Amino acid sequence: MLNLKRVYIIATLSVLALTVGCASPSGPSVKYGDSKGVETVNTDFGSTDLQTIAESMARSLLDSRVVLDSREPPRVTVYDVKNKTSEYIDTSAITAKIRSQLTRSGRVRFTVSTSEMQNQVDELKRQNQSGLYAAQTQTRMGNMNGAKYRVEGFIGSIVKQTKDVKDVFYNFHLSLINNETGDIEWEDEKEIRKTASR
Repeated sequence: MLNLKRVYIIATLSVLALTVGCASPSGPSVKYGDSKGVETVNTDFGSTDLQTIAESMARSLLDSRVVLDSREPPRVTVYDVKNKTSEYIDTSAITAKIRSQLTRSGRVRFTVSTSEMQNQVDELKRQNQSGLYAAQTQTRMGNMNGAKYRVEGFIGSIVKQTKDVKDVFYNFHLSLINNETGDIEWEDEKEIRKTASR
């Protein structure tokens, strides 16, 4: 009689556990957040840092003598930003965000970057050497616009840590260089400090 009662209780609890388990969601709860909201999950480079740097650099470059004194939007190409930190940072996302803001302003024109050049060359070859396109519709070779300036830079960091506190200092530096003369026509930097405590 006791064994039968024990089996009944175990079976009831098992069914109850299965019911509760099936009723709960199978994964984490997901919701949309404010893409402009301050992200403070940890001291790693994050979305707020990316937006802060891009906005600061774009605004500074648009206020520079090169852009303000130019009759036509200066033509610029972008080099990959060097990551001198000890963490992985997608530096192409930083340069893409800066380029996007500058392009939207209509006051700067960009030629393909060094990392995009191969795609440009491949497309020109495809149109001109494949024999697939009518001559009057082909984009002709030798008509690409050269950039008068190039943008290049780096991001570095200094990390200090004790058992209770982690302090990370980021320094983002960007320069605009005249391709013909080699002169640095503009440069600026943005500094960010993040501290986490236990």
